[in-house]
Amino acid sequence: MNGPQIHITFAPELHLFVAPDRRTGRTDAVTDGASTLGHVVESLGVPLTEAGELYVDGRVVTAAHIPAEGEHIEVRPFPRPQPVPGAPLRFLLDVHLGTLARRLRLLGVDAAYFSEDIGDPALATYSAREQRVLLSRDRGLLRRRELWAGAYIYSDQPDEQLRDVLGRFTPILTPWTRCTACNGELKEATKESVAGLLYGGTERSYDVFAQCTACDRPYWRGAHHARLAEVVETAMTEFG
Repeated sequence: MNGPQIHITFAPELHLFVAPDRRTGRTDAVTDGASTLGHVVESLGVPLTEAGELYVDGRVVTAAHIPAEGEHIEVRPFPRPQPVPGAPLRFLLDVHLGTLARRLRLLGVDAAYFSEDIGDPALATYSAREQRVLLSRDRGLLRRRELWAGAYIYSDQPDEQLRDVLGRFTPILTPWTRCTACNGELKEATKESVAGLLYGGTERSYDVFAQCTACDRPYWRGAHHARLAEVVETAMTEFG
């Protein structure tokens, strides 16, 4: 490019996304004179889902700002908790975040998830249509223009992923109210109403049941309940 030269600084929280030589403070960048600041920031590696306030010479601007010669640009991360305007807070997770989706549902958080890869365009379109925050570790996916809102998942460990999402967005937690398999809402059920869906000694061993209103899957406090309860207790202690 052969246009205006700007001076740009990325906050330390965003250094993961930029080249090593841009992690040392203010660096120079040459723009084409027509692209928006949002485009420039993304071209340098930072998805706009992670870029919070943008400052030009000490004043806040939008991503639509066209950088001019000599401007000093500062890119900050979003504050935590991060407000999400518009629709009730709901999430959409890409195909690689199945464990995180199930844990969010366990906590009663509305988390849509497709177990098969439906492709980046379809995910971004679904996010826009349903006004869901798309969670992903795919930076390219988070740069798609049709995306309604998104967030990069920084860790590959489910425990850390959950803490990241809960700390960043502070969703209302209502544990044990949502189906971990399909995201539907749960209702109380009697042993008789779910008898045809139980196997082995489950019907004899348990008396308290719930059932998904969407897929009819029955739930009871089985062998895995203690492990799930630990996840719930940890989340509620810190974020509930």
